[in-house]
Amino acid sequence: MPDILKDAGIFIFPLLACSLVGVFVICERLFSLRRSAILPDELLNEATEGRRGAGEHSSAFGRILRYWHKHEADMGAVRAYARLEVNRMERGLVFLDIVVGAAPLLGLLGTVTGLVTVFGNVSLDTGLPEPALFTKGIAMAMTTTVLGLTVAIPCLIANSYFQRRVETFAVQIESLLEQLGLKDS
Repeated sequence: MPDILKDAGIFIFPLLACSLVGVFVICERLFSLRRSAILPDELLNEATEGRRGAGEHSSAFGRILRYWHKHEADMGAVRAYARLEVNRMERGLVFLDIVVGAAPLLGLLGTVTGLVTVFGNVSLDTGLPEPALFTKGIAMAMTTTVLGLTVAIPCLIANSYFQRRVETFAVQIESLLEQLGLKDS
């Protein structure tokens, strides 16, 4: 493993940063997008039965209900607040998008740099590259490609999962608000 990291050269640092950002965002969103933090069962059951609780729960849906109780007359404001809560659920996902785009590009940049090292050191006398620089350049090219994809693929999967989860929660919240009587004016 240390050889792989050494072979990546300078590109290990931005790839490591991308990896750390990705792991942090994934862990944070796994915790924040739990059903109990967004739409707990007790509030879901109350809303399904047509009862609008006081919104004493600290979940996203509880905060929407609490806001609704304070602003009963302004249904547009309640809808806007619900959209704000959905936006809050998407927090941090932009960083996963950035990692998904940047990590493979960093890998590609390392690949190109490695190949430049290989072909930039061709002997004019023999027409062959110096063996040590050839090996180093190819190692950098392959290692950075592998590392870039290794960072990007799990982040891509997690980002798609979280986007779908947020979309599902948004539709459920909107449906529950309709059931509870929040209609467009």
